[in-house]
Amino acid sequence: MIAVAIFLVAHLALLIGLTAPEKFVFDEVHYVPAAQQMLAPSMSQPMLNPMHPPLAKELIAASIAAFGDNAVGWRYPSTLFGALAIVAIYLCGLALFSAQGPAIAAASIAGFNQMLYVQARIAMLDIFALGLGVLAIATFMHGFRRERPHALFALAGVLSGLAAACKWSGLFPLAICIVIVAVIRLMQGWHTLFADARPGDWYRPDLWPDFRVQHVALCFAVLPALTYLAAFVPLYGASLPDLIEAQRRIFADNTTTAIAGHTYMSAWPSWPLLARPVWFLFDKTAEDNVSAIVFLGNPLVLWAALPALAIVLRDFIVARRWDAFLIAAFYFGCWLAWALLPRTLGFIYYYLPAATVASLALVYALRRDGLPRWLLWAYVGVAAIGFAVMLPISAAFVGTSMQMFNRLMLFQSWI
Repeated sequence: MIAVAIFLVAHLALLIGLTAPEKFVFDEVHYVPAAQQMLAPSMSQPMLNPMHPPLAKELIAASIAAFGDNAVGWRYPSTLFGALAIVAIYLCGLALFSAQGPAIAAASIAGFNQMLYVQARIAMLDIFALGLGVLAIATFMHGFRRERPHALFALAGVLSGLAAACKWSGLFPLAICIVIVAVIRLMQGWHTLFADARPGDWYRPDLWPDFRVQHVALCFAVLPALTYLAAFVPLYGASLPDLIEAQRRIFADNTTTAIAGHTYMSAWPSWPLLARPVWFLFDKTAEDNVSAIVFLGNPLVLWAALPALAIVLRDFIVARRWDAFLIAAFYFGCWLAWALLPRTLGFIYYYLPAATVASLALVYALRRDGLPRWLLWAYVGVAAIGFAVMLPISAAFVGTSMQMFNRLMLFQSWI
């Protein structure tokens, strides 16, 4: 019931002012026409936006069919998956902290991060991959400490396949799950033991005794592949050559180094520092007023997350805590995966999954022994204040004066 309540509150909050502006914003110019093309009686050629998988665009197309070819039709599914991502963080919190309060705090911090808010109100692909990907992370976390994780790991695989069917970056949580399982199985095969083994260790020699190789293949290869490919069937049918060609095209377009630069491009090391945001919209509405949408993130959340992540990393290495291990694995895995890709064009919104997982690190750090219980909720209030201050440049319907705009632009690189 709490998860449902969180979903409804988040969804309703994201719907406020959704239609502003009533024109394409940033990359909507690519994805909405591709969704509109899917609604045609016969698919016209060439296919628009073939460089990304089709599931998110199919969902946008379904929304356009239901609500009309307008701003609500374009953006409504994004609000659903944005709310789903917040619920998924709540479920992650339940798995890690085994208490409602910290889980609700983690969901609140994730919701007060401008990154999720902005991306959940635009018809782009990232929020779909985020919602499904974080839900996959939540199911994996819930299965991690169980003797029989089979069903939860299978669900994590299915959700990861669906996330990848929205955007290939949705594969990162799946890859992290595979690495975690492989490392633990390898250590068990080597009969690794900690001399001072504790119940809270991230590795145990008796972990998942009945989870065998065939189960790993089913949960993290077969099921993700089937759910991923199912999204292509409405466009390509069951033609194997067409399905293979579609994957080849996606791979070629997403690994090319021949893409020209972009005004708002940035490199992965700069993302946690919020060095270079992306302006989705900047319109003059009056002599001294502007309507703006900036993908930046709440500095009071993401800058504070950096020392919290250092604490998480320390506890994983020194104390071997399983909760710190999972937070570190999914944060650094989702962020540093971009360092391994040959693609030279990057944007700060690629940091969205890691930034969302960072809310778990903040709750972890603020719940350490010796800290007062009220400190976590005081910080949630601080995050809410930061969100409110940044709202005029995060939601076009709010609007702001040029004077306020100049105050919020703390660094020249933000402009």
